[in-house]
Amino acid sequence: MTTIAYLGPAGTYSEMAALQYLQLNYPDLTRDIPTLRPYQTIPQAINAAEHGHVDIAVVPVENSIQGGVTMTLDSLWQSESLQIQQAIVLPIAHALITRAPNLEDIKAVYSHPQSLAQCQQWLDRYLPNVQQIATDSNTDRLHSVAEDATVAAIASQHAAELYKLPVLKFPINDQPDNCTRFLVLGRTTPTTKGTHSSLAFSLKRNMPGALVKPLLVFADRQINLSRIESRPTKRSLGEYIFFLDIDAAIEDPNFSEALVELQNVTENLKILGSYSIA
Repeated sequence: MTTIAYLGPAGTYSEMAALQYLQLNYPDLTRDIPTLRPYQTIPQAINAAEHGHVDIAVVPVENSIQGGVTMTLDSLWQSESLQIQQAIVLPIAHALITRAPNLEDIKAVYSHPQSLAQCQQWLDRYLPNVQQIATDSNTDRLHSVAEDATVAAIASQHAAELYKLPVLKFPINDQPDNCTRFLVLGRTTPTTKGTHSSLAFSLKRNMPGALVKPLLVFADRQINLSRIESRPTKRSLGEYIFFLDIDAAIEDPNFSEALVELQNVTENLKILGSYSIA
């Protein structure tokens, strides 16, 4: 039976993305019903897939407002066996979940740091004096909301329904077109088909023009980069790992030739997979 790791507890946006993955890939759930397994942190979910404790992990990688999810990027770079199987884009609409009858009665708000940031303007306007407390996930402290009418949590309407808690305000995210891209990661043979590919690399030396050479490999071949993001190597200040999303599949001969050339102008090159976006 297929097992799927996600950032838990139940009711998170990661679980919603995992459920979306099931709808897309398991049309007949009466025969083989995959098991969803929650993990407390994103690295724990990814490590579970890395070591074969689960078949796949569904994790957030990028938000349209707050950018890349650093824990996912760092874990991908450290992984030795995971490949991206699919990407899922999920619209994000935050709800203020609380038993407080009015905003004035709320003293603390719990949520994941990304969610707090995505609602920062709303919080500054309507709850300027309320303590904001970061948690591992959106649903981590919903039990506190159930027990204490002076606290609130920012999560989805789905979470409120699941935990049978009232929603005081919805939606409260600052940008209406908020969405998050999730990756489906698995220990399989590197995928070569799809509409997009992802890779990461480090540079041989931190010197002028060092990043230009890898980028020219794609520019010279008219290959479009849809995203580039850097993360520190954690070896030395000023050294970075670069994550790239490319609008091409590895099976594209033009892209395959670019990868060969890229080996010569990078220190370490990691192909994260080709995939489609749902």
